[in-house]
Amino acid sequence: MLDVKFICENPELVKENIRKKFEDHKLPLVDEVVAMYTEKCAANTRANELRANRNKISKEIGMLMGKGMKEEAEAKKALVAEQAKELAELEAKEAALEEKLKTDLMKIPQIIDSSVPIGRDDSENVEVECFGEKTRVDFEIPYHTDIMAKFNGIDKEAAGRVAGEGFYYLMGDIARLHSAVTAYARDFMISKGFTYCIPPFMIRSNVVTGVMSFEEMDAMMYKIEGEDLYLIGTSEHSMIGKFIDTITPEESLPLTLTSYSPCFRKEKGAHGIEERGIYRIHQFEKQEMIVICRPEESMDWFNKMWGYSVELFRSMDIPVRTLECCSGDLADLKVKSYDVEAWSPKQQKYFEVCSCSNLGDAQARRLGIRVKGADGKKYLAHTLNNTVVAPPRMLIALLENNLEYKDGKYSVRIPKVLQPYMGGTTVITEK
Repeated sequence: MLDVKFICENPELVKENIRKKFEDHKLPLVDEVVAMYTEKCAANTRANELRANRNKISKEIGMLMGKGMKEEAEAKKALVAEQAKELAELEAKEAALEEKLKTDLMKIPQIIDSSVPIGRDDSENVEVECFGEKTRVDFEIPYHTDIMAKFNGIDKEAAGRVAGEGFYYLMGDIARLHSAVTAYARDFMISKGFTYCIPPFMIRSNVVTGVMSFEEMDAMMYKIEGEDLYLIGTSEHSMIGKFIDTITPEESLPLTLTSYSPCFRKEKGAHGIEERGIYRIHQFEKQEMIVICRPEESMDWFNKMWGYSVELFRSMDIPVRTLECCSGDLADLKVKSYDVEAWSPKQQKYFEVCSCSNLGDAQARRLGIRVKGADGKKYLAHTLNNTVVAPPRMLIALLENNLEYKDGKYSVRIPKVLQPYMGGTTVITEK
């Protein structure tokens, strides 16, 4: 969310940013915001005049009554009553304008970084760098759920009976591998100096609207019926929410946290091969990282964070690449974003496994996350988030890139970094 004064002072810049995101339907919002803010300021100025006048007249009434000038005092009282009516109308107008202003401001996108490539959608995202040689094998790689099934590791049919589509049971070695990945990811981030946290898995609506756009909220969030609570779509939501309406001393920054949680999403599915399996599901587990820092440090942290993802995946022998999200693919609160994509030898293409985002001061402005500088002045922090691992997709990448086939049976190499979390197991073999 942008500062309303910034919009009023730079309306054409804000409009140009909207055009870069190909959201021309939001252009009228800029003029509406400027007009509403001007009207609100005028109402506020008049209201302040009336309050000052009320105080002045009240003193005059006291003096007149003291002098026995009752008739003059009554005339002053009538004037106060008349102005009180106008003041009440102005205060109601201010409140209505403030509410409408807030709604419109939340729809205007954050100013994107000048380095972001211009494009309409994810088809125009830009490859930045590849890491590791693409895995090549001389045998057919089964679909990922078929791989899991060979190890008696998944039961979607039973999950369908219990919860419907978009759920699964993980079993045996595959379930253990899932837990090994999350435990390793946790310890990996702790080794980078991040504080481990398990957050609330439900958040209130004011936190939801503070961390994401209305469009994202509608597409993702499950609401708890009869409660002002939503199931989190990622632990970023509750982790950033942890700092709502707080003032952090500048010397305490940066705040670096890594969190584990289940995640719940109203996934609409995708096309082709990703319509089935566990690419897009309603419930999964995830290790996340978030940073709250000074504005001048946020781009440095952005580069560190996506670098951690690359390092983590390469430590598990998974080839990856970084992809910069173009302007049209950026959510409204994001300043800059990289996707980290893992290589799929089955599909012969990369697919998203991590998303690293710099949100500037957008979330901080919505949630009131402030910093107290050494000079005593307060300013808005910058917030960033990045996926460490989301094991459903991580498992796909891990299984496909570490799969072996010999003597009519499939097996999976356990990367060295995961072996301690698997009780020393170096390979799992088809049942």
